[in-house]
Amino acid sequence: MILDSTLTPFIKIQQHDFDLTTEVLALRQGHKNIGAVVSFVGTVRDINEGDEVTVLELEHYPGMTEKALEKVRLEAHKRWSLEASLIIHRIGSLHPEDQIVLVVAASQHRENAFFAAQFIMDSLKTNAPFWKKETLPSGEVRWVDSRISDSEAQKRWKV
Repeated sequence: MILDSTLTPFIKIQQHDFDLTTEVLALRQGHKNIGAVVSFVGTVRDINEGDEVTVLELEHYPGMTEKALEKVRLEAHKRWSLEASLIIHRIGSLHPEDQIVLVVAASQHRENAFFAAQFIMDSLKTNAPFWKKETLPSGEVRWVDSRISDSEAQKRWKV
């Protein structure tokens, strides 16, 4: 079963993996004035808090999560001159090295794209309603708490 949001084609919450090249080409389609594309791909780490992680499971609240991500995306468009942007976030069971998130910001000039992509990612880490739990090799399951460093990064944007 594939779970894709339909709120906007620029926000995708899905179980299946994504292809960076395919997504960027689709986003650029029809935007001849784009001069810069900045992308960020986040992957699942095999270690957290000093412990090996074998599985990271992500849950979300359908409808609420998409709206929260769209709010972040639109805020980036208000702050910087963007031609297009995209957020893809995966849910379900993921393993170390799996892709988990894609943020793409496209603009006429690189500075806007760089700042917008960083803002979007910082906002996702602190404001996106995803719940994460890790499974350790021992079978222990634990919920992942937010990091202080993520909250500190978000403060620079004065949100």
